[in-house]
Amino acid sequence: MKKVKGPTDHVVVVGAGLGGLSAALRLAGAGRKVTVIERESVPGGRNGLLNKEGYAFDTGPTVLTMPDLIQDCFSCVGEDMNDWLELLPLKPLYRAFYHDGSSLDVHAETGRMQEEIRNVIGADEAAGYGRYVDFVTKLYKYEMKDFIDRNIDSPLNLLTPNLARLVALGGFKRLAPKVSEFLKDPRTQKVYSFQAMYAGVSPQQALAIYAVIAYMDSVNGVFFPKGGMHAVPRALAGAAAKHGVEFKYNTTVSTVEHSNGRARAVITEDGQRIECDAVILNPDLPVAYRELLGKTPRQVKRLNYSPSCATLLIGSSKSYDHLAHHNIHFGESWDGVFDELITQKKLMSDPSLLVTVPTYDDKDLAPKGKSSYYVLFPTPNLTADIDWKVEGPRYRDQMIKTMEARGYTGFGDSIEVEHMTTPLDWQAQGMEAGAPFAAAHTFFQTGPFRSRNMAQGFENVVFAGSGTQPGVGVPMVLISGRLAAERIVGPVA
Repeated sequence: MKKVKGPTDHVVVVGAGLGGLSAALRLAGAGRKVTVIERESVPGGRNGLLNKEGYAFDTGPTVLTMPDLIQDCFSCVGEDMNDWLELLPLKPLYRAFYHDGSSLDVHAETGRMQEEIRNVIGADEAAGYGRYVDFVTKLYKYEMKDFIDRNIDSPLNLLTPNLARLVALGGFKRLAPKVSEFLKDPRTQKVYSFQAMYAGVSPQQALAIYAVIAYMDSVNGVFFPKGGMHAVPRALAGAAAKHGVEFKYNTTVSTVEHSNGRARAVITEDGQRIECDAVILNPDLPVAYRELLGKTPRQVKRLNYSPSCATLLIGSSKSYDHLAHHNIHFGESWDGVFDELITQKKLMSDPSLLVTVPTYDDKDLAPKGKSSYYVLFPTPNLTADIDWKVEGPRYRDQMIKTMEARGYTGFGDSIEVEHMTTPLDWQAQGMEAGAPFAAAHTFFQTGPFRSRNMAQGFENVVFAGSGTQPGVGVPMVLISGRLAAERIVGPVA
């Protein structure tokens, strides 16, 4: 494994997102002096927080899986996650609603999920689900250690016995056809393949290895932190500060000062010059290259990006008895939706959407008697010919109309507080092409072909976050922080 060259006594981490915090804890545990510089007033990065009229809204990810990876961050400094975070297991993990009026609760326990499928769809489908769980469990076992949870310097690093096992298992076939080998009903096919969207590709385009995302949530479980998703970065930053990490909030880095291929200091917009031995950059990788390092490799300029999304954060006087914490509403169109988003680059004509209800499990996130909603509609990214300054208000009304048609009676009239985020807003927050899911996980942007975490042309600059290896999603970003730290201090026990 390649490591940065030279001394590494003082490391500056730019950005207190989950990747940066994960790296900072590992570096602190390894005895390094660590300074984290964050432009916002709180940690979190994309895992942000919006307080508005008594509501506390998470502005980024809402689905939390793989809590062992969070514990691993705390363990680096000898802390117990349970002393910092209260994680509530969600039951069900999701509630899926379909155009024919049926619904399906998704459970982590295989037996319980088989019973649900047997009751809603039939015995044959339940048996197929059992075989599917065996498949994704093996997939996770073979994939995690060799292909996700390690630094990859060359495609040759993948030549392990687990590669042969993945090939034999069918991991390099397309996801949708592979899922259909086990699941025959469109309802189960959708609920166990929609996770490909997190990787920025359609289930028809994604490799079957991305069923590992379905394992991470639909088999391993989904959790919700008391206090909302933002409780996670707050806890990680708190533990890091306790163990000597210095945080500079409300401070924006304008450039990385470098000479002879080596970073010497970071320069902030308010004129501070902070000398360091190594730098970890947590902003979106192409933005970090362009704006902080002043040069962008050709292959980074050519990256293809995931679809984006429009979100509505809603404070409401109304609640609905038929909902769970996470609710997925599938339109009748499936292949067509992805064709519209990715190929035609236009808004969905028959939307599938996610509605999360944080107050379902934590009433303290809203004023007494009120409810909060996080509504997400996938959209094309900013490479599409859509003027969001014009389209934004119009699409907001369409989102409300669609929700009301999907069972949220009177939703529009019950809104007391709202905040909309469009691809244009994601771009303003520093996400290339307005894509919060970063570079798409197409074959040549996956694994060893994804942008490396060691900055090209620099001997002591490392990236963390969803734009580099291993990729998109809270678990992957936490791992990216560990991999970045290992580039500096070597493997951390």
